[in-house]
Amino acid sequence: MKATATAHPIQGLIKYHGMHDEELRLPYHDSISICTAPSHTTTTVEFQPDAAADVYVIGGDRVEGRGAERIDSVVNHVRDRAGVTHPVRLESENSFPPNIGFGSSASGFAAAAMALSTAAGLELSRPDVSTIARRGSASAARAVTGAFSHLFSGMNDADCRSERIETDLEDDLRVVAAHVPAYKETEEAHREAAESHMFQARLAHIHHQIDAARDALYDADFDRAFELAEHDSLSLAATTMTGPSGWVYWQPATISVFNTVRELRDDGVPAYFSTDTGASVYVNTTVDHIDAVEDAVSAVGVDTDVWEVGGPAEVRPEAESLF
Repeated sequence: MKATATAHPIQGLIKYHGMHDEELRLPYHDSISICTAPSHTTTTVEFQPDAAADVYVIGGDRVEGRGAERIDSVVNHVRDRAGVTHPVRLESENSFPPNIGFGSSASGFAAAAMALSTAAGLELSRPDVSTIARRGSASAARAVTGAFSHLFSGMNDADCRSERIETDLEDDLRVVAAHVPAYKETEEAHREAAESHMFQARLAHIHHQIDAARDALYDADFDRAFELAEHDSLSLAATTMTGPSGWVYWQPATISVFNTVRELRDDGVPAYFSTDTGASVYVNTTVDHIDAVEDAVSAVGVDTDVWEVGGPAEVRPEAESLF
């Protein structure tokens, strides 16, 4: 009863913010994202009949406290569905820096859900696995189905699940990941989202944004899709900054990247910035312009990676097990 899985982190295109059910992690509204590769999380899990308790290790460090509670919610749900009672050992490693705004919780819980359901002998579709991953992180549901994916809101697992959106933009998209290493706290921002006076304004337009983004993806309209992502990043920031804690994630380097992207666009280069809850920036462009965009973003003085669209969570061969 052992399995290993990988999943790619996500960049929010139309991002969710806030949850009306924290236990099931049911978001207030739909969301759309893109998985980014080759960045990935690898997770190995094993149900161990002779073990005394669950053990969770991420990046070589034992996970305890709130982090362990979030993993518990996924592990216990799989145990309940499979009728398994054995303790679990879970080990996970990231190929990219976590906790700086690049979706590490999404890839982490997606890989965990895929590995756990496989090890437990559950034969599930990826949308079904997405409902398991969602209990750890709503964004993880979209990392399960991969590429461009849509997480539907709802009151239960039948409705609140992720489905992949097919689009011809998958091959042409390139993402410059601009690393701005400032630790961020996402869960608390979600918890207080509805207390912002901007939240109702966000809810009023988000459904149109979802429809417009899906339409742009169907039409493979790069500029329209990523202009929406850029505007949604500003909307999300307005909501987080006007909550009770006044979260301000952006750093001076973040703003410098924004300005660089706008200068590129003024020069006719298709480039759009996007941020989730963090200081790091995704710069979305096309294959033909990736070198120019990476050079310009690097000149700001930040570390960069070039990513492309990543696929769904996958079960890996036994030889790739972490233990």
